[in-house]
Amino acid sequence: MQPSDRTTERPPEAHTMADEIWNRFRRHPGAVGGAIVFAVLVLAVLLAPLSPYDPTKSDVLDRLQPPSLDHPMGTDPLGRDLMTRALYGGRISLLVGAMVVGIVLLIGVPLGALAGYFGGWVDNVIMRITDAALTLPALLVLILLSTILREIDLPILQRNSVLTIALVIGLLSWMTTARLVRASFLSIREKDFVMAARSVGVSDFRIMRRHVLPNAAGPIIVEATLEMGYAIMQESGLSFLGLGIQPPTPSWGNLLSNAQAHLAPHPWLAIFPGLMIFLAIIAVNYIGDGLRDALDPFKVLHKVGEV
Repeated sequence: MQPSDRTTERPPEAHTMADEIWNRFRRHPGAVGGAIVFAVLVLAVLLAPLSPYDPTKSDVLDRLQPPSLDHPMGTDPLGRDLMTRALYGGRISLLVGAMVVGIVLLIGVPLGALAGYFGGWVDNVIMRITDAALTLPALLVLILLSTILREIDLPILQRNSVLTIALVIGLLSWMTTARLVRASFLSIREKDFVMAARSVGVSDFRIMRRHVLPNAAGPIIVEATLEMGYAIMQESGLSFLGLGIQPPTPSWGNLLSNAQAHLAPHPWLAIFPGLMIFLAIIAVNYIGDGLRDALDPFKVLHKVGEV
């Protein structure tokens, strides 16, 4: 007798959590488009030194030139190439956004984690401080802190410093993150695996670091992306009001501020910096929206009946 033919079936490919998150993310067209736009913006500002023009050098013979092949975004009232200044300004605005995210996570995550995990009086104290901070009028306090910190003569808090602007915005932006982390920790601390770890004598801080925090990472990552867009908008607003980065150092906000006096006859002075701000914020928000769906374990990838 001849042995019967045996059909070999290939085992299904193993999918890691990262694979599942990527599959969910790439199914979100807005998130993919936002990621592409943001990557192009970051690459463009990093390559700004390749521009043949000096962002701070004046050339009165070329002042207020409309967009052309030599100056794709035109020139400003001092004859400086607007595209070069917008790219260098993007370095400032995006750097402030990244630093604000770092400050917000550094303050908000530990406070929210302590409040959510331990509860009781720790939660009450931290949340009352958070509530008090949330009641402050954000714009007025931003202006006040910016004015005070810009006048302090310290090596790390210099006038016209990116760190100073980031610190001002970060100190008024951590509360939402703290409340979000607290809510996540309140939910996760009651899970069976946390109770099991506590029952075998694992310390509270080890449980927080190894078990609770990784499971709360999804909402934190999404909030971080949204905070970056908020920080870019806040920095632009402060610079527009003359309380942020000061000329001749370019930023998207002070480029818009300088365009006010020439807005009607030379609209490109405001259109291009405003477009850069719009693209950066909308891209970051779409990325955050895609990450929210990708990190949601209850999100359905396929419709019912779809293969």
